[in-house]
Amino acid sequence: MSFMRQRPPMATAQIHAPSLETYNIIPIHDFVTEHPSLRYPEVRAAAAALRIVGDLAKPPFVDFTQRMDLMDWLGLLFGFQNDNVRNQRENLVLHLANSQMRLQPPPRHPDGLDPTVLRRFRKKLLRNYTNWCSFLGVRCHVTSPTHSPHQTNVVLNLRRELLYVALYLLIWGESANLRFMPECLCYIFHHMAMELNKVLDGEFDDMTGMLYWPSFSGDCAFLKSVVMPIYKTIKTEVESSNNGTKPHSAWRNYDDINEYFWSKRALKSLKWPLDYTSNFFDTTPKSSRVGKTGFVEQRSFWNVFRSFDRLWILLILYLQAAIIVATSDVKFQWPWQDRDVEVALLTVFITWAGLRLLQSLLDASTQYSLVGRETFWLFVRLILKFVVALTWTVLFSVFYARIWRQKNADGKWSTAADERIVTFLKVVFVYVMPELLALILFIVPWVRNWVEELNLGLVYLLTWWFYSKVFVGRGMREGLVDNVKYSIFWVIVLATKFIFSYFLQIRPLIPPTRALLNLKNAPYNWHEFFGSTHRIAVVMLWLPVILIYLMDLQIWYSIYSSLVGATIGLFSHLGEIRNIDQLRLRFQFFSSAMQFNLKPEEHLLSPKATVLKKVRDAIHRLKLRYGIGQPFKKIESSQVEATWFALIWNEIILTFREEDLISDREVELLELPPNCWNIRVIRWPCFLLCNELLLALSQANELCDAPDRWLWSKICSSEYRRCAVMEAFDSIKYVILRIVKNGTEEESILNRLFMEIDENIENEKVTDVYKLTVLLRIHDKLISLLERLMDPEKKVFRIVNIMQALYELCAWEFPRKRRSTQQLRQLGLAPISLDADTELLFVNAINLPPIDDVVFYRQIRRVHTVLTSRDPMHNVPKNIEARERLAFFSNSLFMNMPQAPSVEKMMAFSVLTPYYDEEVMYRQEMLRSENEDGISTLFYLQKIYDDEWVNFLERMRREGVEESDIWSRKVRDLRLWASYRGQTLSRTVRGMMYYYSALKKLAFLDSASEMDIRMGTQIAPEPRRSYYTNDGGDNTLQPTSAQEISRMESGISHLLKGSEYGSAMMKFTYVVACQVYGQHRAKGDHRAEEILFLMKNHEALRIAFVDEVDLGRGEVEYYSVLVKFDQLLQREVEIYRIRLPGPLKLGEGKPENQNHAIIFTRGDAIQTIDMNQDNHFEEALKMRNLLESFKNHYGIRKPTILGVREKVFTGSVSSLAWFMSAQETSFVTLGQRVLANPLKVRMHYGHPDVFDRFWFMPRGGISKASRVINISEDIFAGFNCTLRGGNVTHHEYIQVGKGRDVGLNQISMFEAKVASGNGEQALSRDVYRLGHRLDFFRMLSFFYTTVGYYFNTMLLVFTVYAFLWGRLYLALSGVERIAKDRSSSNEALGAILNQQFVIQLGLFTALPMILENSLERGFLPAIWDFITMQLQLASFFYTFSLGTRTHYFGRTILHGGAKYRATGRGFVVEHKKFAENYRLYARTHFIKAIELSIILLVYAAYSPLAKSSLVYILMTISSWFLVSSWILSPFLFNPSGFDWLKTVNDFDDFMNWLWSRGGLFTKADQSWFTWWNEEQDHLRTTGVWGKLLEIILDLRFFFFQYSIVYHLRIAGKRTSIGVYLVSWGCIIGISAIYITTIYAQKKYSVKEHIKYRFIQFLVIMLTLLVVVLMLQFTDLTVVDLLISLLAFIPTGWGLISIAQVLRPFLISTVVWDTVISVARFYDLFFGLIVMAPVALLSWLPGFQNMQTRILFNEAFSRGLQISIILSGKKSA
Repeated sequence: MSFMRQRPPMATAQIHAPSLETYNIIPIHDFVTEHPSLRYPEVRAAAAALRIVGDLAKPPFVDFTQRMDLMDWLGLLFGFQNDNVRNQRENLVLHLANSQMRLQPPPRHPDGLDPTVLRRFRKKLLRNYTNWCSFLGVRCHVTSPTHSPHQTNVVLNLRRELLYVALYLLIWGESANLRFMPECLCYIFHHMAMELNKVLDGEFDDMTGMLYWPSFSGDCAFLKSVVMPIYKTIKTEVESSNNGTKPHSAWRNYDDINEYFWSKRALKSLKWPLDYTSNFFDTTPKSSRVGKTGFVEQRSFWNVFRSFDRLWILLILYLQAAIIVATSDVKFQWPWQDRDVEVALLTVFITWAGLRLLQSLLDASTQYSLVGRETFWLFVRLILKFVVALTWTVLFSVFYARIWRQKNADGKWSTAADERIVTFLKVVFVYVMPELLALILFIVPWVRNWVEELNLGLVYLLTWWFYSKVFVGRGMREGLVDNVKYSIFWVIVLATKFIFSYFLQIRPLIPPTRALLNLKNAPYNWHEFFGSTHRIAVVMLWLPVILIYLMDLQIWYSIYSSLVGATIGLFSHLGEIRNIDQLRLRFQFFSSAMQFNLKPEEHLLSPKATVLKKVRDAIHRLKLRYGIGQPFKKIESSQVEATWFALIWNEIILTFREEDLISDREVELLELPPNCWNIRVIRWPCFLLCNELLLALSQANELCDAPDRWLWSKICSSEYRRCAVMEAFDSIKYVILRIVKNGTEEESILNRLFMEIDENIENEKVTDVYKLTVLLRIHDKLISLLERLMDPEKKVFRIVNIMQALYELCAWEFPRKRRSTQQLRQLGLAPISLDADTELLFVNAINLPPIDDVVFYRQIRRVHTVLTSRDPMHNVPKNIEARERLAFFSNSLFMNMPQAPSVEKMMAFSVLTPYYDEEVMYRQEMLRSENEDGISTLFYLQKIYDDEWVNFLERMRREGVEESDIWSRKVRDLRLWASYRGQTLSRTVRGMMYYYSALKKLAFLDSASEMDIRMGTQIAPEPRRSYYTNDGGDNTLQPTSAQEISRMESGISHLLKGSEYGSAMMKFTYVVACQVYGQHRAKGDHRAEEILFLMKNHEALRIAFVDEVDLGRGEVEYYSVLVKFDQLLQREVEIYRIRLPGPLKLGEGKPENQNHAIIFTRGDAIQTIDMNQDNHFEEALKMRNLLESFKNHYGIRKPTILGVREKVFTGSVSSLAWFMSAQETSFVTLGQRVLANPLKVRMHYGHPDVFDRFWFMPRGGISKASRVINISEDIFAGFNCTLRGGNVTHHEYIQVGKGRDVGLNQISMFEAKVASGNGEQALSRDVYRLGHRLDFFRMLSFFYTTVGYYFNTMLLVFTVYAFLWGRLYLALSGVERIAKDRSSSNEALGAILNQQFVIQLGLFTALPMILENSLERGFLPAIWDFITMQLQLASFFYTFSLGTRTHYFGRTILHGGAKYRATGRGFVVEHKKFAENYRLYARTHFIKAIELSIILLVYAAYSPLAKSSLVYILMTISSWFLVSSWILSPFLFNPSGFDWLKTVNDFDDFMNWLWSRGGLFTKADQSWFTWWNEEQDHLRTTGVWGKLLEIILDLRFFFFQYSIVYHLRIAGKRTSIGVYLVSWGCIIGISAIYITTIYAQKKYSVKEHIKYRFIQFLVIMLTLLVVVLMLQFTDLTVVDLLISLLAFIPTGWGLISIAQVLRPFLISTVVWDTVISVARFYDLFFGLIVMAPVALLSWLPGFQNMQTRILFNEAFSRGLQISIILSGKKSA
C-alpha cells in the first residue's frame, strides 16, 4: 500500500460546473475551440440533440445550468459519477456522428440528428434487454416512439430514445465487474428505465403524493446503492473459493450470479430498490444463500461424455454393431441376409438405452446441488429422466429376450418369432421418434430457429424434457446451404473412419481373440486369480485397439480439414504471389488492384443497381487477377491516378526504411517517384526496370535494319522495357536541357536535335534515318555524363568534353546519311557563330543545378541506375521479412475483399491491449549485460538481424552519428531498435499506431483535389515526428535534412493539411490497459517513464490504469483512470477518473484488466491485441475494407467477430521457434479457415480478432473472467458469441504480427497453460451447452477443434501405455508363449502390428502444415521445409509437446490446479541448468518415460516374440522413440545442452539443490523439499473421486513385482500366492533396514557419532550375511538380485505416490519422514537416469557442434554466427 496516492483535496467548485475540462478525442464541452473534428456537422448535430432538455423535471437541490444536457440530467437523476457522464457523452456523440456520416443516402438535414440513426442504435444496443424481457415474459420498459408528423412529438420521441440509450451506457460505464453479467445489467436497466418513464410521464409517488423521483440519487448513488452490494456478493463468493482452489460446485462465479437473473425469482427476490436482506446477497449466511445457478461444474472425465454424449453413443453403438458383424461366421454376403446377425444387431438399442441411463445418472450426480425449493421441477425432471431411461433399458431387454425365447422354442425363425421382431421394431420406432423430429428440424433449420426464439410457454412445455430453460443457446442453427456443406464434410469423414475401423481394426482382431479364448489348459507363469479363461488377456489385446478406435476420428478430421482448407485457400487466391519475382510479373496490375481495393468509389445518392455493380466489380477483379487487358494504361494516361498509387506505395517503402528493413539504396530502387521532367510513362520502381534498357539496346542493335514498327513491337513485348526506353529518353532530354543555360545557341541546337528525333519517331523512320549501332556508344557517353554529374567535385570541363562528344555522335555519326556543316547550320543543328571544326561547343553554356537541389540529383541517380543496371535485382529487397510482407500485401489485393469506403464513411474502431508489467522497452543495462557465455542481448540481436543492424547504422550515420557514438548520443534509438525486435509493448504500440498513420494519409487522399496531389511533390516538407531522439535523453527529434530528403518527394506526410487528424481521431482510438501504471508511476519505475514516452510520441494513444487512493484508517478507494499526453501543455493529463466499487481483480487478471478499460474505447468495432503482437503500415491500409465485412451476411447472419489471420514473427530466432511458428501458422490460417467455412464453428482463439463492439457490450463483453474456470478467457468470448446467436468469420486478406514463445521451457509453459485451460473448458457450462445445442455435425466440428483435440491427444498417449502394459501382461503371464506355440498363423502379432501402424498415423498431424506451406510458398519449398524440420528433430519436439498437453489436460480435469503461467517473452540464448529442466519435466515427462522404458526392457527380457530382433524393433520402435524424445528433448533444445563442462556444473548444481534443506520461505528453485511439496498441490485440492482414481492408477506399479517375482530362479516355477507374499516380506525387511538407519542417523549422528557408525556397520554386515546365506543355501542368484530391483523399485514408487495422496492422514505420523526421505532418493535415482545419456552425449566429441547446428539452423542459413555467439568470442 506504500505506493497508494493520498486522497486529493476536494474541489470547491460544484461538480457539474462548466470548466476548461480536459477532453479525450473531441471537445464536446466547447464548440468554439479550434478542433478539426468540430468541422463535421454530424458531431454538432449529435451534441445538439443531447441539449434538448426542454421541460424535463429539474433535479432538486442542484443548480441545473443552461450548459447541461440530457446526460447531465440523467447523471443527477440517478447519481452517476460526473466522469462517467463525460466519458459516455463522448462515446455516444462520437458513435451517433460516425453513424450519421455513414448514412446512405445522406440525410436531408446534416446539421440535425437523423432519427433512423438513433433508432437503429437503440434497437441494437437494447436488443439483449428486449430479448430478456420477452424470455421472462415481463413488460419491456423501453416504450416505442409514437409515429406522429407533429414536430414536437418527433423531438420528444428523439429525446426519449436518447435517454434510454444514454441510461444504458451510463449504467454500463459504471458497472465495473458487473459488466461480465449482462442479464444482471438488464435487470438494473429494467427498473431504472421504469423509474425514468415515471419521471418523464410526470407520475406521482404513491408513498409521498409528490412527483415521482428515483429511489436513489446524489453523489455516487448508483455505485453505492446498486453496484456495490452486488459487487460485494461476488467478492465474498470469490474469497470463499480460497483463490479458486475449492471445487467449482462450492461457490458462485460470475456465470452463476448472472444466470440467477434468467428466472422470475430474481424479480420477486431482489425487488427494486434492491432488498439487501434477500438470500441472493452476501448479507445472508452461506448455508441459506442462493447456491449455484443454471449449471454445476464438477471435476470428472465423465464431463467429456456428458457434454458430447451424442458422439460417444454413435461410436459405441457402431463398435458394438461392427463386433457383432465381424464375429458372425457370415462369409461373402451382407450381414442382413443372416437373421441371427440381424437380431443380434438389435442389441444396439439396449446399449443406447443403457447409455441414456448412464447420462441421466451423470446428470443427477453432477447437478443435484441445483435442486432447491425454487427449482423443484428440475428435481422432477432429473428423477423422471432416470426412471424413463431405466424403463426403456428394461423394456428393450425384455422384448429382446422374448425374441430369442420364441426362436429357441420353435427351433428356427418362425412367423411367431418374426412377429416378436416386428413388435421390438415398433418399440424402437417409438423410442427414436424424438430423433426423427430432430432430423426433420435439422433439414429445415429456419423452422427450428423460429420455434426456439418464440418465447412461448407452450414451446417451453414441449422442450422441458430435453433442455433446461436457458436464455442462451436458442436459435443457433445455420442456413440450409451451410448445413449441406458441413454435413457433406462430416458424412465423408465418418464414412472413411468407419470403413477403416471395421476392416483394419475390428475384423483383424476377431481370429486372435477366438484363438485366445479357445486355449485350454494353458499354465500361467504366476498365480492366476480368475482361472485360465484368458479374459484379461483378451481385454489387454483389445484395449489399445478400442482407444485408437475412439480417437482416430481426430486424425481423419485432420486429414480432411487440411484438404478442404487447402482447396478453399486455393480458390481464395492465397499464395498466387509468393515472392518478389512473382510480384515483378504482376506489378503492372498491382497499381490498379490497389486503386480498386483501397480507393473509395463515389457513392451514388441511390443505393440501387448493386447487383450490376457487383458483377462489374467481379469482372474487373478477374481482369486484374489474370492480367486480362491493360488496366495500367488508364493510370499512365492519368497523372493523378499514377501519383495516388505512387504516394501510397512510397509510404509503404518509407515505412520499411523507418523500420530498418531496407537500406537507403533499396529505397531508391523500390520507390515509385511521382511524375516529373515531362516523362510520358509511369516511372516504375528501378528494381523492375533493371537490365531492361540494355536488352532494348541489344534488340536495336540486332534489328537495326528492320522496320520501326517491328523493332518497337519487340521492345513493347515487355511493358517494363517500353517504359524504361521512354523514361530514359525523356529523362536524358530533360537533364541535358537543364544543365545548358537558357537562351544560349547550344540550347537551341539541342532543342532542334531532339525535335528532329521526335519527328522521326512519330513518322516511324528511326531505323531508316539513324544508324542504331551507334546507340551503344551514345549510351556509354551518357553514363559518363551522369557519373560526372553525380561526382561531388563537379568538374565542368569534363562535362563540356562529354557534351561535345555526345553532340558529335548525335549530329555526325548517328544519322545514316552524313551531313556537312553547312547542312547542319541550315537545319539549326550547328552553331553559326563558332567554327564547328576548331572551336568547342558548351564551353560557356553549362549551368549545373546547386548541390542542395536534392530532387534533381536523386533523379540523376535513378536515371543512372536505369541506364547501367545489368543485375536482374532478384534480391531486392534483401531482407526476408520485407520480401514476405510485400508479397503478402500485393497478393491480398488480388483476393476478394469488400470495397473500401472513404475514411469519413468508414466504421470507427478501437484497439485494446491489456498490459501488466512486461517490458515496455529494453533498458540499456539489459541490452549490455552478458550471460554466462559472454553474450549480451544486443549482440545476439545484431547477429540474428544483421542486415537490419547495418541499415540502422546507415540511418544513424545519415544523422551524423557513428557506431562508436551510439551509446552516448543515441541510446533511446538503440533501445527502440532492439525493442522493436523483441516482444515488447513499444513494438505493439508502434504497430497499432500505423492504423492512425494510415487513416490520416487515406483521409488526405480521399479529400485531396487533383491540384493537391499534383502539386504535392513541389511542396516543401513539414518536419516529421520521428520515433527516435537526438540525444541520450527523451527529447523528440525533429528530422535532419537527410531525413527530409528521404520523405521529400515521395511521402504523404508533408502534404497533410491538418483536418486529417480530426478524421483519424474520430475513427480510431488506441487504449492500453496498463493496470498498475499508477503504482509504477508512484515508485518511479522505468516502465512508467517509458509508457509516458510512448504517449508523447503517439497522440492517439490512451493509457487506462487502476489508481488506488488511501483514505487512511485502512480504507482504500479504487478508480479507473484514463490519461493522455497533451501536446499543447507538453505533459500527461488525466481525462477521466471513475470510481470502482472495490479492487479490480475478482476473477482472472487479464479479462478484468480488459474490462476496466473497455469503457474508454470508442467506435463500432474493437480489435483485441495482445502485448506480443505487431502490425504493419501496409496491412493497416486494409482495415477499412475489413470493417465493411460487418455489413455483409455470411450465411444467414452478419458477423459479430471478424477473425483475422496472424503472421508469427518469431520463427527466425531458432529451430524451436520455427517449429512453434509452423504449427501456429497452420492453425491460424488453414485451421481457422475451415472452422469458419464450411464448418461454421470458428471461435475466438485469442487476438487479433475484431469484435462488433455494440453487439458484445450488452452481452458480457469480449471475454469471461470467472476464477480458474475461465483461465483461457479468450475462447469463452467465442463460446458466448455462438451461444447468443453471433457469427464468427475468418478473413485472410489482412494479417497482424504475432510473437510466440521461443525456448522449450517457455513453449512448455504455454502448452501447459492452454492444455489446463482446455481441461477447465471441459467442465464449463458453455461447452456443455454447445455440445447439446449445436446440431450433430457442428457439435463434431466443435469437439474435435477444442476439448476433443486435447482429449484425443491424451487417448493417443494412453494407447501407448495400454499397448505396452498389454504386451507386458501377455509376455509375463505366459499367454504370449502359449499362443505362439499353439498358433501357426500368429494372428495376434499381426493385429498388434496393425495398431502400431495406426499410431504412426500421428504423422498425418503434420499434414496441415505441409499443405498450408505448399499453398503459400509452393509444393517443393514446403516439402524441403518438412525434410529440414525432420533433420532438425522437429518430431522430437512435437512428441514432447504431446506429453505436455496430455499431462496438464488430464491433471486439470482430474484434480484442477489450472493457473495462469507467465511464459516470459525474452530471447533464449542462455543455457538452462539441469536442475531447472528436472523441476519442470520430472513429473510431466521423465518419470513416465522411465516407466515405459522399464516396461520395454522387461518385455525384451521375457517375451518369446522379442527373441526375434526385427519383430521386437517393429513392435516397439515408436514407443522407444517416445521414450527418447521425452527424456532427451529438454537437452537437445537447450543451448549448450551437451557441453561437457556445463554438464558437470549442472550435476553439481542438481546435487546441491536436491540436498538443500530449505526453509519456510525457500523457493522451489532453491530446495528440493519446497519443489516436492508444490508438485503435490493438486492432490490437496482434489476431491475424493480424484484421489481414488489417482490411487487406482498408482496400483499399476505393483504389477512389476507381482509378475517378475514368479520369474526369479528362487521361485522355482512355483505359482502359489505365497511367492508374492514372501516378496512383500522382502520389501518390509528392506524398509526396516532403511528406517533403522534413518532413526540411528537422527538420534546419534550428531552427538554419539561412533554409536551411529557402529549401528550402520551392524546393519550392513547383517544384510550382507543374509544375502550370502541365501545365495549359498537357496536357488537365489546374482541375476535374481538385479532383476528384483526391476520389481521392487516400481513398487516403492507406487507406495510413495499413494502416500502422497494419503498425505492428510500420514503427515502427523512417523511414516511421513520416511516417505520424504525415500522420495528424495527416488528423485536422485531418476535424475541420474536422465543425466546418463546427456553425460554420454556431452562426452562424445563433435556432438555439441551438431546440437548447436540443429538448434540454430535457421540462423545459419541466414549467414549468422551462432557459433561465435555460443562460444562468447565476440568479433571486433
